[in-house]
Amino acid sequence: MWRVTLAYDGADYQGWQVQPGLATIQGELQAALGRVTGESPLPQGSGRTDAGVHALAQVASFELAAPIPPENLQRALNRTLPPSIRVTEARTVRSTFHARHSAIAKTYEYRLLQAADCSPFMARYVYACPWHLSLAALEAAAHEFLGEHDFASFAATDPDLASRHADDLVQNQKKTIFSSAWEKRATDAGELLVYRVRGNGFLHHMVRNLVGTMIEVGRGQLAVEEIPRILAARSRSEAGPTAPARGLFLVSVEYPPEETEKAAR
Repeated sequence: MWRVTLAYDGADYQGWQVQPGLATIQGELQAALGRVTGESPLPQGSGRTDAGVHALAQVASFELAAPIPPENLQRALNRTLPPSIRVTEARTVRSTFHARHSAIAKTYEYRLLQAADCSPFMARYVYACPWHLSLAALEAAAHEFLGEHDFASFAATDPDLASRHADDLVQNQKKTIFSSAWEKRATDAGELLVYRVRGNGFLHHMVRNLVGTMIEVGRGQLAVEEIPRILAARSRSEAGPTAPARGLFLVSVEYPPEETEKAAR
C-alpha cells in the first residue's frame, strides 16, 4: 500500500472528490498516477475537503503493482501534477493502511483577517471579516466545543444519512474535540485571527459552521452561553452561518504508529 502526503491550493478545484468534467484534487492525482505508472487507482483521501479548501498535509492511500522507489514516485508525480498540487512525501506502508479509516485525529486551521478588504495575494487564503471581533469572546466560544458532543447543529445536511436508523445517525455525528482555540498573528496586511481545532473526526462543513457561529459571538450578535443550547438542539438552523471555504486549511492527519510502518520491499 502506498501513502502520499499532499499540499494543495484548493481555490481552483471543486474539492477533493472526483467529479465528471470538473477539476478535483483526487482526479488530478489519479490522472498523474496514470501518466507516471500506467495504472489509475482511485486514491482514497483522509477526508473530502470542499471546493476552495486548502491542505498543508492531506493524506491519500492507493495500491500500485509497479515497483518504484518512493523518491522516484514523488519526483515523477510532482513533474506532472499542476503546480497548485505537490506531493510532499511518498512511501509504502502496511497493506492494512487506509487514509481515512486508519486516521485517529485531524487538525484544521481557519484564517480570518480583521479587515474589510485584503491584498489580492492573500484573498484566496483568508476570510477578510468586516466586523471587529472580540478575541476573548472567540476564545470563550471555542472552549465550549471541547470534549465529545453531538455536532448535528454544525453539520451540513447529508441526504445519504437521512434514511439511516436514528441511533446510527446520532453516533455518526458525535465527535470528540481535543483542542479548540484562537490565536492572534500579526501580518503586514493586518491582524490575523487563526482558529485551530484538533479532533477525532469532522462532519461536512463542521469547521466552517463552528467558525461562522463563533464570529457571531465575537461580534456580539450571539451570547457564548447559547452554544450549549445550540449543540443540544441538533438543528443546523440554530447555529450561525457557514464561513467561506477560502480560509480553511487541513493542517495534519494523525495515525497509530503501527499503521504507518513502512512495508517490506
